[in-house]
Amino acid sequence: MHLTTEEEHIYDGEEGWAYQTAMRILVKLGDLFGATHLIPIESAHISGVSYKTMGDAAIEFVEALAQAGAKAKVPSTINPAGLDYNRLTEMPVSSKVKEKQAKIISLYRTMGINPILTCTPYYIKKPAQGVHVAWAESSTVIYANSILDAWTNREGGPSALAAALIGKTPDYGMHRPENRKANIAVKVETELENEAQYGALGAYLGKTLKDKIPAFEGLAHPREEDLKQLGAALASTGMTSIFYPCQSCPKSVKRLETVRVGRDELKESMESLSTTDEQPDMVYIGCPHCSFSEVKRVAETIEGRKVKNDVKLWVCTSRYVKERAEFDVATIEAAGGKVVSDTCAVVTWLKKLGVDTLMTNSAKTAYYAPTMNKVKVRFGSLRECIDAACTR
Repeated sequence: MHLTTEEEHIYDGEEGWAYQTAMRILVKLGDLFGATHLIPIESAHISGVSYKTMGDAAIEFVEALAQAGAKAKVPSTINPAGLDYNRLTEMPVSSKVKEKQAKIISLYRTMGINPILTCTPYYIKKPAQGVHVAWAESSTVIYANSILDAWTNREGGPSALAAALIGKTPDYGMHRPENRKANIAVKVETELENEAQYGALGAYLGKTLKDKIPAFEGLAHPREEDLKQLGAALASTGMTSIFYPCQSCPKSVKRLETVRVGRDELKESMESLSTTDEQPDMVYIGCPHCSFSEVKRVAETIEGRKVKNDVKLWVCTSRYVKERAEFDVATIEAAGGKVVSDTCAVVTWLKKLGVDTLMTNSAKTAYYAPTMNKVKVRFGSLRECIDAACTR
């Protein structure tokens, strides 16, 4: 990789160990993937914030950077933590765990990184079209590339943090126009009725396409949250970082190899995302974190009903959305649900909450929860989830 004189000084340690470490991470990454230089970024979003997934060794690394005086060079944010800090008294974890999680957040804040604790930073501030960013969290990356037309690779937590500290990222992958072109067509030959079916479509195709870039035909007027679920699942079961939902695909797409997905494939995927048909201990909506419209849909679906005494209903969103959806939040909580921020079911301690069976409308959660949380999963639409959670 070619470095500017200023970048070479950082690489050689002339601005201190923390920036040297960050620069060396970026250079190593660039060399690995054939980048020729570093490019400026507008923002960074960092994953690996929950103590449940980070552990002590990662805390020590972040602490060393903070103690060395590292500061983010561009606006930077972080993913959900392991706890909802508005509901600490309800979380059955030890004081040590709470202290460790608080320390992680404090260290990021010390480095000038905004602890928004959400996987949907784009609802708080949307990047401009065509700008380069360095975002971690697979669902956030694919949303940025596909829906927002921002440009980012699928960063890991350390590389996103390094990019935040330097304000640059290596020029490879999704930062190059030639790597963003669709290389396979997907013809959807069945009607998708809800967000769960979009997620099931994504889960099926992620396993099938691996890292290929699909252009979709046959998606009839999807909502933003439908595409969000499609992308999150596609990036969970595969390695795709971008997709194209065409209303009318160009001729170049029509010449590509075509994968067809019909009713049978969709049904198979829906069924594969459930590991049980048992009644859930918890119903979970909000992976990725809910938008304003999703919180409103939950409120409209649950209004006038009551959550069963033996079921927990979690609706996860950012503090930003929660504070601005006050009326809908009140409706959900009046029914016995909880609108949770700062965390999500995947990165918290579900077993300590007494959860053995989780029901969700998120294909991403349904895919990860059996291994990451050791729980059984039922998968269904938002309507089916609310029906399972409520008495009538």
